[in-house]
Amino acid sequence: MISVIIPAYNRASFLAEALDSVLGQDYGQLEPSPRPVEILIVDDGSEDDTAAVAERYGGRVECLRRPHRGVSAARNAGLERARGEFIAFLDSDDLWLKPKLRGQMSYLETFPEALVCGTEEIWVRNGVRVNPRLKHRKPSGRIFDKVLPLCLLSLSAAVFRRKVFEELGGFDESLPACEDYDFGLRLALRHPVHFLSSPLIVKRGGHPGQLSRQWGLDRYRIRALAKLLSAGLDSDKEKMVRKELAAKCRIYAAGLIKRGETRRADFYVRLAEDPRAVNFEEVT
Repeated sequence: MISVIIPAYNRASFLAEALDSVLGQDYGQLEPSPRPVEILIVDDGSEDDTAAVAERYGGRVECLRRPHRGVSAARNAGLERARGEFIAFLDSDDLWLKPKLRGQMSYLETFPEALVCGTEEIWVRNGVRVNPRLKHRKPSGRIFDKVLPLCLLSLSAAVFRRKVFEELGGFDESLPACEDYDFGLRLALRHPVHFLSSPLIVKRGGHPGQLSRQWGLDRYRIRALAKLLSAGLDSDKEKMVRKELAAKCRIYAAGLIKRGETRRADFYVRLAEDPRAVNFEEVT
């Protein structure tokens, strides 16, 4: 079974399209009987008609309603309920193309040592398709150095074996954003990450309420990197993490200075110069 976890917060205008893209998958249609797919919607305290949209699908989906605690907590709640051997996530504003699950499950069945399979993506901003830059192209294998600068592991585009979460745990609920970056770091630190070269999802952006539109998200990436330094890295990986941490601290500090937040900027300047000179618990 594949468990598909869809966190949703005030996404009534997007949710039906996301659900239809899951229900329209051709995974297992060539088998004697369709492969089981469990769809779990985690309504994270929505104040719009998100729950009503989910109810229209009846028994084809299960909707978990809970107080608003953020996307990490919503995904973790879905993981606790999920029964599948394989776990997939879909952000409620993204869409899967019809062959997505079939292609990924074929790969994971062919290569049983692979723990995760992602895909390339189609990007749409405000209804217009845009081309990702070369740096966003997703290499397979040991890619820890590649995921340090930016988040290459899109959760909407990945299928995981359940054992990944049994080993690494879930998503960091103290991070209101960039939790996918944090998880990608922890995964790539320990295991190869595999990608299909075909774009099999549509990521839609530019709309109100999208977390990635906020300024200052680097502070959460900085927290993820600072946390990683306490994970017992070898000397080469520690050097890479410290270098990326310093770069992100300097960029974020420059932005704070432009906004007149010199005291906070000074903290990140000191963190860039020597991560050991500050208390990581102060990274906010």
